[in-house]
Amino acid sequence: MFREYFKYYKSKWPTPDLKNVIDFRETERGESEAKVLISMVPLNEDYVNFGLPLGVQPICNWQCYIVPKHPGLIMIRNAFTVQGQRYWMSRCLRDFPKHPNRVNLSETLFSRDAIEDWWSALQQCCHQDDVKRLKNAMRWSTMGYQHDWDTKVYSEQLHSNFPKDLAKMCNFFAQVLGYKTFKAQAAIVNYYPIGSTLSGHTDHSEPNQKAPLFSFSFGQTAIFLIGGLTLQVKPTALFLESGDVLVMTRESRLCYHAVPRIMKARDDPWNEYITLSPSDLLKQTADRRVHKDIAQVERNDTEFVQWSMDLTLYERVCNEAFWLPYKNYLQDSRININVRQVLNEGEETLTQ
Repeated sequence: MFREYFKYYKSKWPTPDLKNVIDFRETERGESEAKVLISMVPLNEDYVNFGLPLGVQPICNWQCYIVPKHPGLIMIRNAFTVQGQRYWMSRCLRDFPKHPNRVNLSETLFSRDAIEDWWSALQQCCHQDDVKRLKNAMRWSTMGYQHDWDTKVYSEQLHSNFPKDLAKMCNFFAQVLGYKTFKAQAAIVNYYPIGSTLSGHTDHSEPNQKAPLFSFSFGQTAIFLIGGLTLQVKPTALFLESGDVLVMTRESRLCYHAVPRIMKARDDPWNEYITLSPSDLLKQTADRRVHKDIAQVERNDTEFVQWSMDLTLYERVCNEAFWLPYKNYLQDSRININVRQVLNEGEETLTQ
Protein backbone atom coordinates (compact mmCIF):
# COMPACT_ATOMS: atom_id res chain seq x y z
CA MET A 1 0.00 0.00 0.00
CA PHE A 2 2.91 2.35 0.66
CA ARG A 3 4.12 2.06 -2.94
CA GLU A 4 0.59 2.60 -4.28
CA TYR A 5 0.19 5.84 -2.37
CA PHE A 6 3.68 6.97 -3.34
CA LYS A 7 2.80 6.52 -7.03
CA TYR A 8 -0.53 8.26 -6.53
CA TYR A 9 0.95 11.42 -5.00
CA LYS A 10 3.89 11.38 -7.43
CA SER A 11 1.64 11.27 -10.50
CA LYS A 12 1.88 14.18 -12.94
CA TRP A 13 -1.21 13.08 -14.83
CA PRO A 14 -3.78 12.74 -13.55
CA THR A 15 -2.78 15.07 -10.74
CA PRO A 16 -3.60 13.70 -7.28
CA ASP A 17 -6.45 14.97 -5.14
CA LEU A 18 -4.80 16.53 -2.07
CA LYS A 19 -7.88 16.80 0.15
CA ASN A 20 -6.68 13.96 2.39
CA VAL A 21 -3.21 15.42 2.93
CA ILE A 22 -2.97 16.71 6.50
CA ASP A 23 -2.66 20.49 6.33
CA PHE A 24 -1.47 21.83 9.67
CA ARG A 25 -2.05 25.41 8.56
CA GLU A 26 -5.75 24.79 7.86
CA THR A 27 -6.05 22.87 11.10
CA GLU A 28 -5.05 26.02 12.93
CA ARG A 29 -8.03 27.73 11.27
CA GLY A 30 -10.28 24.74 11.91
CA GLU A 31 -11.02 24.15 8.22
CA SER A 32 -9.34 20.84 7.44
CA GLU A 33 -11.22 17.60 6.96
CA ALA A 34 -8.11 15.92 8.37
CA LYS A 35 -8.19 17.86 11.64
CA VAL A 36 -9.47 14.83 13.58
CA LEU A 37 -6.23 13.03 12.77
CA ILE A 38 -3.99 15.34 14.77
CA SER A 39 -3.80 16.86 18.23
CA MET A 40 -2.04 19.95 19.53
CA VAL A 41 0.33 19.37 22.46
CA PRO A 42 1.93 21.80 24.95
CA LEU A 43 5.65 22.49 25.04
CA ASN A 44 8.03 23.33 27.85
CA GLU A 45 8.20 27.12 27.67
CA ASP A 46 11.07 27.47 30.14
CA TYR A 47 13.24 29.08 27.46
CA VAL A 48 14.90 31.27 30.12
CA ASN A 49 16.78 28.15 31.24
CA PHE A 50 17.44 26.89 27.73
CA GLY A 51 18.27 30.25 26.15
CA LEU A 52 16.94 30.90 22.67
CA PRO A 53 18.98 31.01 19.45
CA LEU A 54 18.48 34.14 17.41
CA GLY A 55 16.33 33.33 14.40
CA VAL A 56 14.12 31.04 16.49
CA GLN A 57 10.68 32.18 17.63
CA PRO A 58 9.86 32.25 21.36
CA ILE A 59 8.48 28.85 22.25
CA CYS A 60 5.11 30.34 23.18
CA ASN A 61 4.67 31.15 19.45
CA TRP A 62 5.25 27.58 18.26
CA GLN A 63 2.42 25.24 17.28
CA CYS A 64 3.23 21.63 18.13
CA TYR A 65 1.16 18.69 16.89
CA ILE A 66 1.11 14.92 17.16
CA VAL A 67 -0.58 12.43 14.83
CA PRO A 68 -2.13 9.76 17.09
CA LYS A 69 -2.13 7.23 14.24
CA HIS A 70 1.69 7.49 14.20
CA PRO A 71 2.98 7.45 17.79
CA GLY A 72 6.17 9.44 18.20
CA LEU A 73 5.66 11.70 15.18
CA ILE A 74 5.84 15.38 16.14
CA MET A 75 5.27 18.46 13.97
CA ILE A 76 6.39 21.94 15.05
CA ARG A 77 5.23 24.98 13.08
CA ASN A 78 6.24 28.63 13.36
CA ALA A 79 9.56 27.88 15.03
CA PHE A 80 11.70 30.24 12.89
CA THR A 81 11.67 33.95 12.14
CA VAL A 82 12.11 35.17 8.56
CA GLN A 83 15.72 36.01 9.32
CA GLY A 84 16.21 32.60 10.92
CA GLN A 85 14.88 30.83 7.82
CA ARG A 86 17.20 32.86 5.61
CA TYR A 87 20.19 32.08 7.80
CA TRP A 88 19.72 28.30 7.59
CA MET A 89 18.87 28.40 3.88
CA SER A 90 22.09 30.26 3.16
CA ARG A 91 24.11 27.90 5.34
CA CYS A 92 22.67 24.93 3.43
CA LEU A 93 23.51 26.44 0.05
CA ARG A 94 26.73 28.36 0.63
CA ASP A 95 28.51 26.40 3.35
CA PHE A 96 27.27 22.86 3.95
CA PRO A 97 28.16 21.49 0.47
CA LYS A 98 31.80 22.60 0.83
CA HIS A 99 34.73 20.20 1.11
CA PRO A 100 35.43 18.15 3.25
CA ASN A 101 31.69 17.47 3.46
CA ARG A 102 30.59 14.91 0.87
CA VAL A 103 28.20 15.67 -1.99
CA ASN A 104 26.58 13.53 -4.66
CA LEU A 105 28.27 15.29 -7.62
CA SER A 106 30.22 12.89 -9.84
CA GLU A 107 33.89 13.51 -10.65
CA THR A 108 33.24 12.27 -14.19
CA LEU A 109 30.63 14.97 -14.82
CA PHE A 110 31.81 17.98 -12.81
CA SER A 111 35.07 19.76 -12.09
CA ARG A 112 36.90 19.44 -8.78
CA ASP A 113 36.12 23.10 -8.06
CA ALA A 114 32.37 22.48 -8.47
CA ILE A 115 32.50 19.40 -6.24
CA GLU A 116 34.44 21.17 -3.47
CA ASP A 117 32.50 24.46 -3.55
CA TRP A 118 29.26 23.95 -5.44
CA TRP A 119 27.56 27.24 -4.56
CA SER A 120 30.51 29.39 -5.65
CA ALA A 121 30.78 27.42 -8.90
CA LEU A 122 27.05 27.89 -9.49
CA GLN A 123 27.35 31.68 -9.09
CA GLN A 124 30.19 31.74 -11.62
CA CYS A 125 28.26 29.92 -14.38
CA CYS A 126 27.81 32.17 -17.40
CA HIS A 127 25.27 30.21 -19.44
CA GLN A 128 21.74 29.35 -18.38
CA ASP A 129 22.12 25.71 -19.44
CA ASP A 130 25.20 25.37 -17.22
CA VAL A 131 23.35 26.98 -14.31
CA LYS A 132 20.41 24.59 -14.66
CA ARG A 133 22.65 21.54 -15.03
CA LEU A 134 24.78 22.30 -11.96
CA LYS A 135 21.84 23.46 -9.87
CA ASN A 136 19.68 20.40 -10.48
CA ALA A 137 22.57 17.98 -10.12
CA MET A 138 23.07 18.82 -6.43
CA ARG A 139 20.88 16.46 -4.42
CA TRP A 140 22.62 15.93 -1.08
CA SER A 141 25.53 16.83 1.15
CA THR A 142 26.52 15.03 4.35
CA MET A 143 28.25 16.19 7.53
CA GLY A 144 29.60 14.62 10.70
CA TYR A 145 29.36 10.84 10.58
CA GLN A 146 28.73 10.13 6.92
CA HIS A 147 26.75 7.20 5.63
CA ASP A 148 28.48 4.80 3.25
CA TRP A 149 25.88 4.30 0.53
CA ASP A 150 27.45 1.01 -0.61
CA THR A 151 27.65 -0.75 2.76
CA LYS A 152 24.64 1.07 4.32
CA VAL A 153 26.60 1.71 7.51
CA TYR A 154 28.46 4.59 9.13
CA SER A 155 32.23 4.57 9.19
CA GLU A 156 34.71 6.13 11.57
CA GLN A 157 36.87 6.92 8.53
CA LEU A 158 34.06 8.89 6.86
CA HIS A 159 33.76 11.54 9.49
CA SER A 160 33.95 15.35 9.12
CA ASN A 161 33.41 18.08 11.69
CA PHE A 162 29.74 18.66 12.48
CA PRO A 163 28.73 22.37 12.20
CA LYS A 164 28.58 23.81 15.71
CA ASP A 165 25.66 26.13 15.02
CA LEU A 166 23.55 23.30 13.59
CA ALA A 167 24.45 20.99 16.48
CA LYS A 168 23.49 23.57 19.09
CA MET A 169 20.27 24.46 17.30
CA CYS A 170 19.22 20.78 17.13
CA ASN A 171 20.20 20.20 20.74
CA PHE A 172 18.00 23.17 21.68
CA PHE A 173 14.95 21.61 19.98
CA ALA A 174 15.77 18.29 21.64
CA GLN A 175 15.90 19.97 25.07
CA VAL A 176 12.51 21.59 24.54
CA LEU A 177 11.02 18.18 23.65
CA GLY A 178 12.60 16.52 26.67
CA TYR A 179 15.49 14.68 24.96
CA LYS A 180 18.14 16.06 27.29
CA THR A 181 21.00 13.74 26.23
CA PHE A 182 20.55 14.12 22.45
CA LYS A 183 23.73 14.85 20.47
CA ALA A 184 23.67 15.91 16.82
CA GLN A 185 26.32 13.75 15.14
CA ALA A 186 25.26 13.20 11.52
CA ALA A 187 23.32 15.24 8.99
CA ILE A 188 22.23 15.00 5.41
CA VAL A 189 21.02 18.08 3.57
CA ASN A 190 18.66 17.21 0.71
CA TYR A 191 18.14 19.55 -2.24
CA TYR A 192 14.83 19.01 -4.06
CA PRO A 193 13.92 20.76 -7.32
CA ILE A 194 10.17 20.90 -7.92
CA GLY A 195 9.23 17.59 -9.54
CA SER A 196 11.82 15.50 -7.69
CA THR A 197 11.07 12.74 -5.17
CA LEU A 198 12.58 10.62 -2.41
CA SER A 199 11.45 7.00 -2.48
CA GLY A 200 10.26 5.01 0.51
CA HIS A 201 12.88 3.95 3.03
CA THR A 202 13.60 3.54 6.73
CA ASP A 203 16.43 5.08 8.78
CA HIS A 204 17.94 2.11 10.57
CA SER A 205 21.70 2.47 10.00
CA GLU A 206 22.45 4.31 13.26
CA PRO A 207 23.62 2.16 16.19
CA ASN A 208 21.45 4.43 18.35
CA GLN A 209 17.88 3.88 17.15
CA LYS A 210 16.24 5.36 20.25
CA ALA A 211 17.33 8.96 19.69
CA PRO A 212 14.95 11.19 17.69
CA LEU A 213 15.43 12.26 14.07
CA PHE A 214 15.05 15.98 13.36
CA SER A 215 13.95 17.19 9.94
CA PHE A 216 13.95 20.93 9.09
CA SER A 217 12.13 22.08 5.94
CA PHE A 218 12.89 25.27 4.02
CA GLY A 219 11.64 26.62 0.70
CA GLN A 220 8.98 25.01 -1.46
CA THR A 221 6.39 22.58 -0.06
CA ALA A 222 6.70 18.79 0.15
CA ILE A 223 4.14 16.04 0.55
CA PHE A 224 5.55 13.66 3.14
CA LEU A 225 4.36 10.07 3.53
CA ILE A 226 4.73 8.23 6.84
CA GLY A 227 3.71 4.57 7.02
CA GLY A 228 4.48 1.66 9.31
CA LEU A 229 7.19 -0.91 9.90
CA THR A 230 6.35 -2.69 6.63
CA LEU A 231 5.38 -1.52 3.15
CA GLN A 232 1.96 -3.13 3.57
CA VAL A 233 0.79 -0.41 5.98
CA LYS A 234 -1.31 2.40 4.50
CA PRO A 235 0.67 5.67 4.87
CA THR A 236 -0.52 9.08 6.01
CA ALA A 237 0.24 12.10 3.84
CA LEU A 238 1.01 15.53 5.26
CA PHE A 239 2.31 18.85 3.98
CA LEU A 240 5.77 20.06 5.03
CA GLU A 241 6.17 23.81 4.54
CA SER A 242 9.06 26.21 4.96
CA GLY A 243 10.12 26.50 8.59
CA ASP A 244 8.39 23.29 9.69
CA VAL A 245 10.25 20.94 12.03
CA LEU A 246 9.30 17.25 11.83
CA VAL A 247 10.58 15.01 14.62
CA MET A 248 10.45 11.22 14.45
CA THR A 249 10.69 9.53 17.84
CA ARG A 250 9.77 6.16 19.36
CA GLU A 251 7.74 3.95 16.98
CA SER A 252 7.83 6.44 14.11
CA ARG A 253 11.63 6.38 14.18
CA LEU A 254 11.80 3.16 12.15
CA CYS A 255 8.69 3.57 9.97
CA TYR A 256 8.77 3.77 6.18
CA HIS A 257 8.64 7.35 4.92
CA ALA A 258 9.05 9.13 1.59
CA VAL A 259 8.64 12.40 -0.31
CA PRO A 260 6.55 11.71 -3.44
CA ARG A 261 6.00 15.32 -4.45
CA ILE A 262 7.63 18.77 -4.28
CA MET A 263 5.18 21.51 -5.17
CA LYS A 264 4.94 25.29 -5.27
CA ALA A 265 4.38 26.80 -1.85
CA ARG A 266 1.27 28.86 -1.20
CA ASP A 267 3.45 31.76 -0.10
CA ASP A 268 7.13 32.46 0.47
CA PRO A 269 7.64 33.78 4.03
CA TRP A 270 11.42 33.52 3.63
CA ASN A 271 11.26 36.44 1.19
CA GLU A 272 9.30 38.78 3.43
CA TYR A 273 11.11 42.10 3.59
CA ILE A 274 13.08 42.63 6.81
CA THR A 275 12.65 46.31 7.54
CA LEU A 276 14.85 46.58 10.62
CA SER A 277 18.56 45.94 10.92
CA PRO A 278 19.60 43.07 13.22
CA SER A 279 20.81 45.55 15.86
CA ASP A 280 17.44 47.33 15.78
CA LEU A 281 15.63 44.02 16.11
CA LEU A 282 17.71 43.19 19.17
CA LYS A 283 17.16 46.58 20.77
CA GLN A 284 13.40 46.33 20.31
CA THR A 285 13.11 42.84 21.80
CA ALA A 286 10.56 43.20 24.57
CA ASP A 287 11.79 40.33 26.70
CA ARG A 288 15.59 40.47 26.84
CA ARG A 289 15.64 37.17 28.70
CA VAL A 290 14.74 35.47 25.40
CA HIS A 291 18.05 36.61 23.91
CA LYS A 292 20.52 35.93 26.68
CA ASP A 293 23.37 36.13 24.17
CA ILE A 294 22.86 39.83 23.30
CA ALA A 295 25.64 40.97 25.61
CA GLN A 296 27.92 38.28 24.23
CA VAL A 297 27.26 39.45 20.67
CA GLU A 298 28.19 43.01 21.64
CA ARG A 299 31.50 41.76 23.04
CA ASN A 300 32.29 39.48 20.10
CA ASP A 301 31.10 40.49 16.64
CA THR A 302 32.50 37.44 14.80
CA GLU A 303 30.08 34.81 16.10
CA PHE A 304 27.42 34.19 18.68
CA VAL A 305 29.41 32.80 21.57
CA GLN A 306 26.55 30.78 23.00
CA TRP A 307 25.17 29.44 19.72
CA SER A 308 28.27 29.50 17.46
CA MET A 309 26.31 31.25 14.72
CA ASP A 310 27.96 33.15 11.90
CA LEU A 311 27.04 36.71 12.89
CA THR A 312 28.22 38.21 9.60
CA LEU A 313 25.99 35.87 7.61
CA TYR A 314 23.08 36.39 10.00
CA GLU A 315 23.30 40.13 9.33
CA ARG A 316 23.92 39.86 5.58
CA VAL A 317 20.80 37.80 4.83
CA CYS A 318 18.79 40.94 5.68
CA ASN A 319 20.38 42.67 2.68
CA GLU A 320 18.13 42.07 -0.33
CA ALA A 321 21.02 42.32 -2.81
CA PHE A 322 22.96 39.65 -0.91
CA TRP A 323 19.82 37.53 -0.59
CA LEU A 324 18.91 37.65 -4.31
CA PRO A 325 20.81 34.52 -5.52
CA TYR A 326 19.36 32.51 -2.63
CA LYS A 327 15.90 33.87 -3.44
CA ASN A 328 16.33 32.83 -7.08
CA TYR A 329 17.40 29.31 -6.13
CA LEU A 330 14.44 28.82 -3.80
CA GLN A 331 11.86 29.87 -6.39
CA ASP A 332 11.58 26.23 -7.46
CA SER A 333 13.47 24.24 -4.82
CA ARG A 334 13.10 22.80 -1.33
CA ILE A 335 15.87 22.21 1.22
CA ASN A 336 15.65 19.65 3.99
CA ILE A 337 18.13 19.22 6.86
CA ASN A 338 17.92 15.80 8.49
CA VAL A 339 19.88 15.44 11.74
CA ARG A 340 20.41 12.39 13.89
CA GLN A 341 22.48 10.92 16.71
CA VAL A 342 24.67 8.00 15.67
CA LEU A 343 26.40 6.75 18.83
CA ASN A 344 24.79 5.20 21.86
CA GLU A 345 25.10 7.07 25.14
CA GLY A 346 28.56 6.74 26.67
CA GLU A 347 30.22 5.84 23.35
CA GLU A 348 32.93 8.05 21.89
CA THR A 349 33.52 6.21 18.58
CA LEU A 350 31.87 3.57 16.38
CA THR A 351 34.64 1.10 17.16
CA GLN A 352 33.90 0.80 20.85
